[in-house]
Amino acid sequence: MRESGESAEHRDGSTLLCVPFAGAGPSFFHPWRELSADRWRVTAVELPGRERRILETPYRNVVDAAKGSVDDIVADLGEGARTVLFGHSLGAVLAYELVPLLGARGVHVELLVVSGSPGPWTRRERRATGLPDEEFLARVEEFAGFRHEALDHPEMRDLILPVLQADCEMHENYVPSTDVRVSVPICSLRGDFDGLVTAAEARQWRDATTSGFSCVEFPGDHMYLVDQGREVLDVIEAESARTW
Repeated sequence: MRESGESAEHRDGSTLLCVPFAGAGPSFFHPWRELSADRWRVTAVELPGRERRILETPYRNVVDAAKGSVDDIVADLGEGARTVLFGHSLGAVLAYELVPLLGARGVHVELLVVSGSPGPWTRRERRATGLPDEEFLARVEEFAGFRHEALDHPEMRDLILPVLQADCEMHENYVPSTDVRVSVPICSLRGDFDGLVTAAEARQWRDATTSGFSCVEFPGDHMYLVDQGREVLDVIEAESARTW
């Protein structure tokens, strides 16, 4: 998970572990390493079917993905690590599932930051799973508010489409593994023009924790974080510093 040449120096000994959204890989978060200004060591979950694991079969179940990823994550973080966990959309529910798994392995999650996601018990009413390829891509583009340029290149599309379909299937069919609330603080982030997640749905995460809760909105749609990495990191830093 950690790439060669990545610095392990960071200000307070914490790691920011990022969980990608549907179709994305760890490289989306590479710019955050510089933007973090040594506030954390920034690393990311690398799921099968993308980037260095492009030839591996992608998961189609969020709980299986969390259980299948935890060994690699713990090996990267180290037992006893202090960790802030961030996930956007699909990454939010996957991060939520990782919290108890990491805790059981001795990794201390200080804060869970969920972005662009309703509470874990709310399922999407409008779905893309099972649609023919063109309709599927049109629906995903509608959901996300943008179209990835790689989808306009046939060879890249052939690589990306199966992963995107698998990711959407596991997100849209997600059912939490437990009704037990996590004991770490949760901060829920949302773009104020997000057509997928309402403000009320973003606040549903309050019921997923026995600890503190906050909710922050940014200007933008569902993919607001594409252009606002620095602002997101500033909010994570402020929330991490709170006394819950």
